[in-house]
Amino acid sequence: MAARVFWLLLALLWGLSTLWDRLWLSWDQRLPSWDQADYLNSAMDHGRALGLLPGGGWEGWQALLDHSPKIPPLASLVNGTVLAMAGDHPDQAAWSLSLWFAVLLVGVALWGRQLGGPALGLLAALLCVLAPGLAEWRVDYVLEIPLCAGCVWALWLLGRWLRPGGASWSAAFVAALAIAAALLIKQSALLLLLGPALWAAWVGCRERSRRLQLLAALAFVLALVAPWLGHNLITVIGGTNRATLESAAREGDPTALTLAGWLWYPSRLPQLIGTVPLVVGLAGGLLALWKRSRPRWDWCWLWGVVLSGWLFTTLSPNKDLRYLGPLLPFLALLLARGWLLLCQALQPALRWPLLGLGVVLTAGFSLQARQQALLGPAAFPQPLEDIVTFIQGDDPGRRRTVIVVPSRPQLNQHSVSYFGRRDGGGLVGRQLGSSRNDIAPALEQAELVVLATGAQGSVRRSAAKFSDAIRSSGVFALRQEWPRPEGGTYELWERRGSAVKPVPFDQRFPALAAGLGAGPAGLDPVFSAVATEHQLDGHRLYQQRVRQQALARLQSDPDDQEALWSLGLLAVLQNRPLQADQWFARLQQLEPNSPWPAAYRAVVLTAAGRLWSAAAVANSANQRTPSAVLVGLADLSGVMGAQLWRLPSALKSIPAAVAVVEQQLSQPESGR
Repeated sequence: MAARVFWLLLALLWGLSTLWDRLWLSWDQRLPSWDQADYLNSAMDHGRALGLLPGGGWEGWQALLDHSPKIPPLASLVNGTVLAMAGDHPDQAAWSLSLWFAVLLVGVALWGRQLGGPALGLLAALLCVLAPGLAEWRVDYVLEIPLCAGCVWALWLLGRWLRPGGASWSAAFVAALAIAAALLIKQSALLLLLGPALWAAWVGCRERSRRLQLLAALAFVLALVAPWLGHNLITVIGGTNRATLESAAREGDPTALTLAGWLWYPSRLPQLIGTVPLVVGLAGGLLALWKRSRPRWDWCWLWGVVLSGWLFTTLSPNKDLRYLGPLLPFLALLLARGWLLLCQALQPALRWPLLGLGVVLTAGFSLQARQQALLGPAAFPQPLEDIVTFIQGDDPGRRRTVIVVPSRPQLNQHSVSYFGRRDGGGLVGRQLGSSRNDIAPALEQAELVVLATGAQGSVRRSAAKFSDAIRSSGVFALRQEWPRPEGGTYELWERRGSAVKPVPFDQRFPALAAGLGAGPAGLDPVFSAVATEHQLDGHRLYQQRVRQQALARLQSDPDDQEALWSLGLLAVLQNRPLQADQWFARLQQLEPNSPWPAAYRAVVLTAAGRLWSAAAVANSANQRTPSAVLVGLADLSGVMGAQLWRLPSALKSIPAAVAVVEQQLSQPESGR
């Protein structure tokens, strides 16, 4: 097959799939759900941070990295650019998924052509087009299509460098670039990349001609990933823990210690890849085994990628079909090989009719899977845009926060934020009501609240008491109601002009920040109040006022401890650990007999990656004011900084430090 025909057919596959996707989006009236709206918000944040979308502007690299505290930024940077070019309606934003799918198809087709010629590459690309899982994610604004594309290119290029005779500096750096790109799309790429990368490292260390290339490529990957990871290390660790361990425990997912855990993903393959491709591909694979054909190195590499990916995905505590998504393109390559082997075994007159029948059946199953989405209540028109337009009124750009109590696929805090910020809008949605403790702050400070009658969605029972308190308080007035297609209404409650004016948080912030001087006993009051305020003030407007007031106080009195605590805490909240270290250092000079300024310095220096400096600060302060917490922090940062001789001491000092912190948290009145 000529190269021109190959590329024309591949472009035709992408064009037809994109046409089908655009038609589907025009029929589908569903609004972005929780994750989808969250990713749309991330794309908008990055587009604004790049200065490409109204409502934002370029403020430097640190400000850009602030917008990706849990998920890497690459996909959002690309998606935000597409928003600026195609428009910010969710259907327009989906053009980025079409572009990512083009990258995926090219990678699959080229890898398939390397494995078995153009026919294998095109058939594997066709199976990707028809796979129900990939078809769903092409019109669902999540990161699975970008992740699939990144993993395919990373592992194909890594295999090209690793194959016999493939080692070269250019191949090593291209593979490293692709691996870094995959990791900067989503952390779960590591589930697929870890096993093959360890294999490549083992081979590279054994062969002298590859060693320097391996080390240089590794350094290149770290250089590309480190700026984002270093800036957001704490939030990435916390987010990953919630998305895996806590989510698995909450949902009751089977573990790898059970047979159900090992069969969880294989049993769900038919609904993701399609029953017909799976059956036909496996039949072809059995035929290859019967003929005892010996696979060459490239096929062994692909099998290793698939088995390793399945192993690490199964070992991950949290189970979700989307975690299996990145494996689908690799399975398409294997199944395409089985299809071709089976066709070759048939009589020539039967090959094309049976191949065409298989394609038609696969397309039918994919269409049926999509049709199910139109049968639920979410498919009916929802009043979200009407609610946002009503709240914005004549000033869409005004920065306001609305508390959204219901959490439904059709309306939630994330979808309100996205629609409220379209075209440079300033309305954001936040959520309260998950705790009874939310009632008092909302009555004292909230301006706008959206409530619902009928099903509330994924919220706790305390949300009903929160809603009753808003309705019966007399502080809020009902401004508008909208009927819900599934039954019930949405209600907008606004603070009455006659209600008591709330005390601005910037006036309460200095006293809360000064509570950090009491050590762990002051942490919970501070961060509980801040967490609630960040829901009431989604734009965090108080922070600029706090900073201005604190700096003004320091001009009058450079030793104003309350102002220094305010600036230190503010730097922590804004993820500026080195700035926080400067303010805590001044407090350490003013309070030499307190261990806590030095302890906070050690923490923020560790978060900034200044591990040896953190250990030195904790050691020095401990000599003046002995503290189990300082000893534990010194050993922790030291071990993290490769001071392995500290490990025996750390095994004792860190638990002791944790015990002291827990004791003070449980008995805040004990002071220091």
